[in-house]
Amino acid sequence: MKDYELFTRDTKAFVYGSQTRAVQRMLDFDYMCRRDSPSVVAMITPERGGFEKFFWGTREIRIPRIRSIGEAVDLFPAADVLVNFASQRSAFDVTMEALEADTIWTIAVIAEGVPERQARILAAAAKEKRKWIIGPATVGGIKAGAFKIGNTAGTMENIRMAKLYRPGSVGFVSVSGGMSNEAYNIIARTTDGLNEGIAIGGDAYPGSTLLDHLLRYEKNPEIKLLVCLGEVGGTAEYEIAEAMKDGRIKKPLVIWVTGTCAKVLPGQVQFGHAGAKAGSEIETADAKNAALREAGAVVPDSFDDYHLRIKETYERLVADGTITPAVDFDPPQIPMDYKQAVAEGLIRRPTHFVSTICDERGEVHSYAGVPIDDVIEERYGIGGVIGLLWFKRVIPPHAREFLEMVIQIIADHGPAVSGAHNTIVAARAGKDLLSSLVSGILTIGPRFGGAVNGAAEHFLYGLRSNLSPREFVDAMKKKNVRIQGIGHRLHTVENPDKRVEILKGFAKENFRATPLLDYALSVEEVTTKKKANLILNVDGCIGVLLVDLLKELGFGDDEIDRMIAMGTFNALFVLGRSIGLIGHYFDQNRLEQGLYRHPLDDILYDVPERPEEVG
Repeated sequence: MKDYELFTRDTKAFVYGSQTRAVQRMLDFDYMCRRDSPSVVAMITPERGGFEKFFWGTREIRIPRIRSIGEAVDLFPAADVLVNFASQRSAFDVTMEALEADTIWTIAVIAEGVPERQARILAAAAKEKRKWIIGPATVGGIKAGAFKIGNTAGTMENIRMAKLYRPGSVGFVSVSGGMSNEAYNIIARTTDGLNEGIAIGGDAYPGSTLLDHLLRYEKNPEIKLLVCLGEVGGTAEYEIAEAMKDGRIKKPLVIWVTGTCAKVLPGQVQFGHAGAKAGSEIETADAKNAALREAGAVVPDSFDDYHLRIKETYERLVADGTITPAVDFDPPQIPMDYKQAVAEGLIRRPTHFVSTICDERGEVHSYAGVPIDDVIEERYGIGGVIGLLWFKRVIPPHAREFLEMVIQIIADHGPAVSGAHNTIVAARAGKDLLSSLVSGILTIGPRFGGAVNGAAEHFLYGLRSNLSPREFVDAMKKKNVRIQGIGHRLHTVENPDKRVEILKGFAKENFRATPLLDYALSVEEVTTKKKANLILNVDGCIGVLLVDLLKELGFGDDEIDRMIAMGTFNALFVLGRSIGLIGHYFDQNRLEQGLYRHPLDDILYDVPERPEEVG
């Protein structure tokens, strides 16, 4: 690489910091320029290693994350550029470390607010080592058709319009990154395009100056026309004027120093950049423009004429044979990112999932269309949330209270039932909460907890078939099917189950009608004549009342049948009983119970003395 070149089509770079968007934009530019390989070889991210996925056109590629500059330069000795996105606090230390690396020759310091003392040290250290610093407070720079720093030149559409995907004949340098983007478009409209552009940064003490880059362009045979934008404040533009006078700059230079409006504004004006203020007459934009004009630069009367002077100068160079206009071509189209395409409504893509109960995409996610903050503020409770997420309805307060009552009633039934037993055994074996809970939940089925669903199904059959209670009992007996929801081991007609009494009382007081409960109680009158304990138990009561509640909420028979088929009623048992199973897990851990082993005297060992011999 020539001494006047900072970047070529083979430039390899590190990006310091987790600036994934900037990296993707650099890679997209590479792809548009038809580079053979990506310019970014690694991200340097002290917080983590691994890799990050990016796109090279439509193909995904991996770029490593490396934790230190030292490790990065060892792994990628061909990389000679560091794009430093470190924060204001650490930008100095990172840049100084990079200056010590033998293989890194150009460093772009993006951070704003680097203290002036540190900026001076960086500039001096770079000059001593004959290395280049662009910035601080810079957007970076671009070598047309070859390489760009970070977010330089804005969107890919702007890059395409400015023809930055291939080199032209103009070398440009400015203080401002924002004005650089404007200038690239001006140059594209008035010349054959940019060859290289640098924004040195708006701080008072940049790591490299306007003159430094103009002198590079002077040496570059591909660059025929120099274009520059200076700024009010400082004396850097006088250095350019002196270089023109002593012959170090021979190529035509079109330059304008911005800030001429300061003279009509009251007091001393500070523009956007730290160095953009005139402390004396010599630092004003008017004085510097006059000095440059006197030195032989092409200086417009105002920024409004800037593009005209560039165009006139370029056309003169074409006319005298100095410039042969660059040949244009259509660059590859950069594929649009999926998220952006969706946001702009440009694609249709079939979805893989459908959700009709929850939407978390907004600022506040919603349950069945009700914002979660409304759910909390209006005190929907667990019952109301079940109504939204299970039934997609805003159910009335008495329905919410009923569901919560059911959950409380079925939360636990002691340690002896199969679900609690399994949970306890798993907990005592040292299993975690989820494993222990799942071991208990997996026992829920036809013989444990399934009676809620089954009771609803059985009693609905009798009611819809217009069977009298006696006919229903006889029909189930003939089928040899035990009526689910009927019978209890302890409770009888004389010793009723208090839980069932509470549920029945609540329903009679709050439900508009209880046709299935009434039918089930009529069946109970038949079954208890045979045995006093063949009462409507808690599972059966819950099952029939859930049907009555759903009818009250406006659900049709087909919808209720579908819910029963899906196990919706058993889901309420799963939800409620999980509370108890979790309680048993915590209980065993608090008690520090050891591994459970079943007592031998509780097992019938019926093993023969010897197996029968065959053949």
